Amino acid sequence: MKIILCIDERRGMMFNQRRQSRDRVLIDDMLAYIGDETLCISPYSSSLFEGKTNVRVVKSFSKANAYTYCFIEDADPCALAENVDEVVLYHWNRHYPADRYFQMDLRDFTLTETVEFAGSSHEKITREVWKK
Repeated sequence: MKIILCIDERRGMMFNQRRQSRDRVLIDDMLAYIGDETLCISPYSSSLFEGKTNVRVVKSFSKANAYTYCFIEDADPCALAENVDEVVLYHWNRHYPADRYFQMDLRDFTLTETVEFAGSSHEKITREVWKK
């Protein structure tokens, strides 16, 4: 399984059951990164991907295909850790209030790619790709 997440500089993911931020350039970059693969998302994330063709809304990531990318905002990625072989982290270049954090241990992963780009609402977004 390949998971994609957005985190702030303190590894925060969400605050008060809401995403910290959104950026349309980041969404475009994410879809370009996965190419023709299917991106599984939760119902919560569906508004970010309206009109996109290679996106599938799922109720549970635990049933997602091992070759599918899953964009995780409102679930705990640690619950999927044993099945994850790639982690794509998009870092916001800011500190946001957070009460849900990315706490997955990446010691068994290797950082294979780092790309920085300007988003529509963030001057700098960093994409990191971690692979087992």
